[in-house]
Amino acid sequence: MEPKFITYRKFNDMALAMDLVSFLQEHNIQHAIEEESLSINPTMILNDELAKEYVIKINNTDFDLVDKLMLQAESNNEEELEKDYYLFNFSSDELMELLSKADEWSPFDVFHARKILEERGVKVSDQRLSELKEKRIAELKKPEQPQTSWIIIGYMCSLLGGILGIFIGWHLFTYKKTLPNGEKAFEYSENDRKHGKRIFYLSTIIFALLFIAKITGIIFGNTN
Repeated sequence: MEPKFITYRKFNDMALAMDLVSFLQEHNIQHAIEEESLSINPTMILNDELAKEYVIKINNTDFDLVDKLMLQAESNNEEELEKDYYLFNFSSDELMELLSKADEWSPFDVFHARKILEERGVKVSDQRLSELKEKRIAELKKPEQPQTSWIIIGYMCSLLGGILGIFIGWHLFTYKKTLPNGEKAFEYSENDRKHGKRIFYLSTIIFALLFIAKITGIIFGNTN
């Protein structure tokens, strides 16, 4: 059975994507790379490359391992930072916030944020990093705010027999987000998902009835 890969990182630069692919190959991590076209890109006419996004996917069970391997690789790199490296301008509180949202930053920045803090006398233990990651995952697990506007639009579209209602309903009750540890969680609250399910089925039924009525009308119209 083929392993089910999910998105680990996205890049607009193919060279950066291939750097990660090489890293994964070096550590025998199963992976896949996919090329996606951005749906909206005003620069597309000027440069087709900017309209592409390179998606690196791995097994969700390998997320933590790859994170640790990449941080270890950075720790083994003794290259001295440039004096104008932008994290030097961050306050200690800002650097701690960076560590608390490590999933939004590169392993290079995460490693050096911790290193800069330690140089300032702020010790950040491995246990503290684990606590920050657990807290971050707990925050990301929380569903989005109530999608009242989309729910109203969804019901309106369903009653009008529009296909848009089907897509809105399906999205509300099925969409899941990928957490930094590879786990998946529903994007929307249970109440919003219930509305999404109702919108989906209502839209499907009304669309089907309107389609049947139209086909029947065409058939009987031709018969007459």
